[in-house]
Amino acid sequence: MKIAFDGKRFFNNGSGLGNYSRDLVRILATYCPENQYILFNKNQSERGKEILNLPNVSFKETSKGNLSRQFKMGKDAQNMDADIFHGLSGELPLKWNNKPIKKIVTIHDLIFLRFPQYYSFFDRKIHFWKFKKAAEQAVLIIAISEQTKRDIIKFLKVPENKIRVVYQGCHQSFKETQSPEFLNSVKEKFSLPEKFILNVGTIEERKNLLNIVKAINGTEIPLVVIGKKTKYFNKVEKFINKNKLQNQIFFLENVSMDELAVIYKLAEIFVYPSVFEGFGIPVIEALFSRTSVITSNTSCLPEAGGNDSVYIDPNNSEDLKSKIIFLWDNEAERKRRAEKGLEYVQKFNDLNIANELIKVYQEVLR
Repeated sequence: MKIAFDGKRFFNNGSGLGNYSRDLVRILATYCPENQYILFNKNQSERGKEILNLPNVSFKETSKGNLSRQFKMGKDAQNMDADIFHGLSGELPLKWNNKPIKKIVTIHDLIFLRFPQYYSFFDRKIHFWKFKKAAEQAVLIIAISEQTKRDIIKFLKVPENKIRVVYQGCHQSFKETQSPEFLNSVKEKFSLPEKFILNVGTIEERKNLLNIVKAINGTEIPLVVIGKKTKYFNKVEKFINKNKLQNQIFFLENVSMDELAVIYKLAEIFVYPSVFEGFGIPVIEALFSRTSVITSNTSCLPEAGGNDSVYIDPNNSEDLKSKIIFLWDNEAERKRRAEKGLEYVQKFNDLNIANELIKVYQEVLR
């Protein structure tokens, strides 16, 4: 098979959709080497360079122009005789020629419809139009969780038989065993506390960091936070200053992927009380790192966390506090849950994902 991808997120996004795109191409190229994988974009970047060095992965510069992604990229893929075009982030090109090509799109979440208050009117309209159009054009839609599948059926009115759930994995770093020397060097570099709980993700209202801060108020449990700050950070900072928690909470910046993997391993507990997620990759990262998880009982998070993660009501900081204290004070329970979590998370390993993706590609070509 010759498979073409919209490479915009692969080259331009450092996290989220970028990680999904790079992981997907890496996994396919490694486990299904008999196919050709072509990434279309206006330009390349440093991101994903090691993936482009694989013998069956190539870059193709798509035609120039502001709207080339919408109007030229699809035709460029057809002109290279691609069998399949896979849009990796909820979009497909708008213009095509008469050459045969099968179109697939991955939809990650429809949070802009579930929580419209987090998005401007204009953004909601544009997102809805793009996603609806892509869902109509695609032969099959990949949803990254059962939750997202339910939302596609509900909000985009897509029949269930047009959707396949293929889970995401996570970066290889989280599955590796790093040396004690590297663990110590990361600990020293970021002046990490001896024991701490961890939160990773954009610091925005939906991710709910304020409730973690409220939960550790009145305890001596250190919290390490890694994530890009948005306006919501001001609200969190105000609570921290008011309650004199500055010496208990550590905000880290410029953390590489390898360093992040180490920090997950060093944490006693990973805490992720997000109100809603399309999938929740940080939960998978924690489980691969043998770190016990506390997360929300909403959306897809129980799918990601499995039976041995601890679940809370994301709107109840007292519930969160009691569960953090319970695990913090109980090393044997933390270890038990971490070991069980590592068994569970193998369903999101690279080989399983490769097999599921290839099944989808073979299905559309039949």
